[in-house]
Amino acid sequence: MIRKFLNGLTAHSFLIFISFLSIFPFLWLISTALKGAEENIFMYPPYFIPKNFTLDNFIGVWHQIPFLLYFLNSFIVAAFTVILNLIFSSLAAYPLARMNFKGKNFIFTLILITIMIPFQAIMLPVYLIVLKLHLVDSYGITAGYLGLILPFAVNAFGIFLMRQAFLTLPKELEEAAFIDGCSIFTIWLKILLPLTSPTLAVLAIFTFIGSWGEFLWPSIVLTNKTLYTLPVGVNDLQGMFSANWRFIAAGSIISIIPIIIFFLCMQKYFISGSAEGSIKG
Repeated sequence: MIRKFLNGLTAHSFLIFISFLSIFPFLWLISTALKGAEENIFMYPPYFIPKNFTLDNFIGVWHQIPFLLYFLNSFIVAAFTVILNLIFSSLAAYPLARMNFKGKNFIFTLILITIMIPFQAIMLPVYLIVLKLHLVDSYGITAGYLGLILPFAVNAFGIFLMRQAFLTLPKELEEAAFIDGCSIFTIWLKILLPLTSPTLAVLAIFTFIGSWGEFLWPSIVLTNKTLYTLPVGVNDLQGMFSANWRFIAAGSIISIIPIIIFFLCMQKYFISGSAEGSIKG
């Protein structure tokens, strides 16, 4: 009994230590954002708790850059990216999971292989395609949004996750629906998708976090500041305030808040959806 308790204590202590290491940069960001202008944030040895708590950094950065505009841009890009990923990933996963046709496994293997290709490796050809299709902000606001959304409208991870979720559903559901005269599209839309809603929520969470926090691609595609997303706008603080790290920290925290809210709203689906997408192979 004592040995079991000590093993549990050791395991939990290790997990708490790792969790603290993971969350420490975020806590340090909060500490920097709450420190006043008279405090030296580069003091050695460093101190974590601010001597004079202040919210002036949050107020100052909110008034210095158009946060609401950047927030709206990020929301539009993230919302449409999530919607398109849910639609296209589930559409692509449905035949790979529920239909039998020649070359199905080969196609699925090719899709999985693309996961190992980093976006940086294909960024240049994707940019050239976007440029040739006139999907950059120099051709208008709509084109600027499309240039940010369409390259991430579907991904191999989403297809894999939805395929695994579809595999867990019994074939009898489709057979009964076919007998009742339902089309394949109706079965996909009204029967299978509602049953895989936890997995859809998991895919939405990952897609939203990835789209909201994307910095490299928007910083390359966008030249019009009115289309800046939050990560690009916050990065612009370095030049505007000569690297005022207090403002940068405050702006970073404000940009993180929507991700935390979205995750908390979808948290109840996260665990069940993750398990649902990993039962069958």
